[in-house]
Amino acid sequence: MNLNQTSRPSIYQRYGKRTLDVMLTLLALFLLSPILMVIAFVVRAKLGVPILFRQQRPGLRGTPFMVYKFRTMTDARDAQGNLRSDNERLTELGRFLRATSLDELPELFNVLKGEMSLVGPRPLLMRYNPYFTDEELPRFTVRPGITGLAQVSGRNDLSWDERIASDVRYVREISLGLDLKIIMQTVGSVLTRQGLQVDPGSTMRDLDEERRERANLSSEV
Repeated sequence: MNLNQTSRPSIYQRYGKRTLDVMLTLLALFLLSPILMVIAFVVRAKLGVPILFRQQRPGLRGTPFMVYKFRTMTDARDAQGNLRSDNERLTELGRFLRATSLDELPELFNVLKGEMSLVGPRPLLMRYNPYFTDEELPRFTVRPGITGLAQVSGRNDLSWDERIASDVRYVREISLGLDLKIIMQTVGSVLTRQGLQVDPGSTMRDLDEERRERANLSSEV
């Protein structure tokens, strides 16, 4: 990726943001450790091992890292040995964890490792990387976040273009005040489940599929 920072990083971006991440994450892990242990025990009992779902995602400047989440799906396969659809493999426990965003809690360890931030563009799938436009690449100049401007502006109700535009806007307007506002709004969104879709794939097409079709239509005009 050819990434260019949209502007000179502020003092908060260079020093304060990481400090805030570490302080709030340590506090969150201390307060939520009993919940983390209970969820791990239940996932182990209901779904077996592994307890955590790990998947490679693009991080700062597109550098790959392994994101951690609590496992929410089985490994059910069809007669040909292929994994069944997400909707077929998603369990009742998994639906509950996703609906309450509890499946995201292990990402706090990604924050401690410096791979993620509490607030930033969500880390998407690696296969989406070739489909971002030059105007959208600034989203990779900051660490991906557990939550972000897109998540408090409509979450999965937004189109891909709207979500990515919100990511770029965040990079341009990043500040302590904005981060604290997004964190507080995220708490409210989680409690009310506003804009949440337990299985986004059932109502929203993958980014690469959508943009390939758009490119094909443009070439036919």
